[in-house]
Amino acid sequence: MKSRYKVSLAAVLLGGGIVAGSLMNNSVNGASSSGQPGTADDPVVTKSYVDQKIAQAIKGGAPASNTSSKTTSSTTPTTNATSNTTASGASGAGKTYTPEQTEALKVVDVKPGQKLIAKAGSEFILRNGYAVVYSMDASGAIDITSGTEIVHNQTVEKNHLLSFPREGRGIQVKEGQKFGLVVMVRGGYTVQ
Repeated sequence: MKSRYKVSLAAVLLGGGIVAGSLMNNSVNGASSSGQPGTADDPVVTKSYVDQKIAQAIKGGAPASNTSSKTTSSTTPTTNATSNTTASGASGAGKTYTPEQTEALKVVDVKPGQKLIAKAGSEFILRNGYAVVYSMDASGAIDITSGTEIVHNQTVEKNHLLSFPREGRGIQVKEGQKFGLVVMVRGGYTVQ
């Protein structure tokens, strides 16, 4: 009799374990289905949609349309013309250029004795020449490539991305150099 009791107890426990396991499995399967990409709970979006929403948020919530991309492309030719005039002008002193923040990079020539002053948020990449950071205060530029800060009169490395968080800072030709600089610029700037 003891063996029948053991067999029936084992059958009940095994059956109960199977039922409990299947109930737990159903609740786990139901929980994971709501987080699948592409469902109503987690939609898949395109990069253009995200870019449009970011541009809309930056403009203060105004709906972004296709005219904004047309405006950007129409200002690009004037950007190049203005920066070429600044770079090839007789003295270049006092000429100012402040574009909308675009993703386009402009090539700017800086002659000895001139300073390339950045507007807040602008980025420079020194392509040719020997330059030092210009700043009116103790701070300077952020060298994003090396992860360091470059203060006034420190040398700028070629092909390093520099970020200028505030206006009034920039780069100039290193003293004693007779050749100018070639700088790629993203954002607003002034050549003095």
